[in-house]
Amino acid sequence: MREQFEQLLSNPDEIASAEYRGKRAFGEWMWVESRAQNFLDEEPIDGILATLREVTERKHRERELERQNERLDEFAGVVSHDLQNPLNVVSVHPEMAAEETDNDHVREAMQSLDRMEQLVEDLLQLARQGQAVGETEPVKLRDLAERCWRNVETAAARVEIATDATVRADSHRLRSLLENLFHNAVAHGGEDVTVTLGTLDGGTGFYVADDGAGIPAEEREDIFESGHSTRNDGTGFGLAIVEQIADAHGREVRITDSEAGGARIEITGIETVRDRETVPE
Repeated sequence: MREQFEQLLSNPDEIASAEYRGKRAFGEWMWVESRAQNFLDEEPIDGILATLREVTERKHRERELERQNERLDEFAGVVSHDLQNPLNVVSVHPEMAAEETDNDHVREAMQSLDRMEQLVEDLLQLARQGQAVGETEPVKLRDLAERCWRNVETAAARVEIATDATVRADSHRLRSLLENLFHNAVAHGGEDVTVTLGTLDGGTGFYVADDGAGIPAEEREDIFESGHSTRNDGTGFGLAIVEQIADAHGREVRITDSEAGGARIEITGIETVRDRETVPE
């Protein structure tokens, strides 16, 4: 509080914000958010005017999120150390054997190890992407999508970016979301599928659509469950990661049919950047 008042005396035109704890009359601690302004030279106030509101429940939610994030970090660390390291050691032996002999059993073992490594990577990503988003920044969807497309094995597939929208998001997680959506579209739509990124009517979100076979209605309730996959070589975590990232941003994901008869996955509740905000290149 002292720092808040000193700030107002030094910069009288500012509105200063602060959070602090106070104790109720019966002894329970509470959190308070204060916004104050300097009216020392203005009658009839002739002082510092402060408005207070209790934010105890919000602080408790924030602390619970912090504890959840800490547990997720611990889980990710265990997965990374206790699974990835042994897998790296085990992978060396089939690789050496493959150099010396052409054996179907060795090839199958290597394929299984590759799949296990992919599962570990997806589990790590799933654990970390579910953490609540803190700082966000303006992100140009077109620029980010072009970079994401280059990071996906697309074969003969092509992408059409039908938006110049800028959104507020955690750029690293939004990149992961788009890469997973692109990968899912190519994996299920076919090697020559056309994938489209566009914005929803009214600027309430964006979508990734394809002209593939689509997703049957009876499977749409299960498609975001961890481990659910319609492909034998899929890990089933791609769309679960997408949903986790959307949830962490306070957004929703829904599936519908694209105009071409394929799948269309929509991210709704997106925050659009105002024109006056600076967008980093």
